[in-house]
Amino acid sequence: MTRPNTKPAKNGERQVLSGKAEIKAAIIEATSNANRSLAILTPDLEPDIYDQEDFLEALKRFILARGFARVRVLITQPSRTLKSGNNFVTMARRLNSYIEFRNLRPEFGVREDAFFIADEQAIVYRARVDTWDAMSDPCEPAVARYYLDSFDELWHACATEPELRHSLL
Repeated sequence: MTRPNTKPAKNGERQVLSGKAEIKAAIIEATSNANRSLAILTPDLEPDIYDQEDFLEALKRFILARGFARVRVLITQPSRTLKSGNNFVTMARRLNSYIEFRNLRPEFGVREDAFFIADEQAIVYRARVDTWDAMSDPCEPAVARYYLDSFDELWHACATEPELRHSLL
């Protein structure tokens, strides 16, 4: 995905993000505004984003305020997640009927991108996981749906990883 042409960032509009702090803030905002579902494609539950108290608090509020909330996380490098530990995984142990993790199967190759989608409309997208450049849009259903369709295809093809499932028990 090429970097979009954007106007200066304003609330509710597409933004070009650079740096972990901006990406984390956009993800927290999307989580706080979500009503039904979150879909996350991440290499290793990126601790600088998903293992932070402010994200975890927004996630907890999202889940506990909605009995039908669903959080799906597709991990492309799960061994790094298990070795380093992560408070997101700890939260999933307590809220396991809302949060599900799956590992990307090796036959799908290495993913260079990472994204976060809320309610099929908000998206935070990084074309390369080795940089902290991203785009964010709180209301871009066409783009969010495009990446969510890709996510769903991978999600359904990847069984729940036994090692990760046992670590959540």
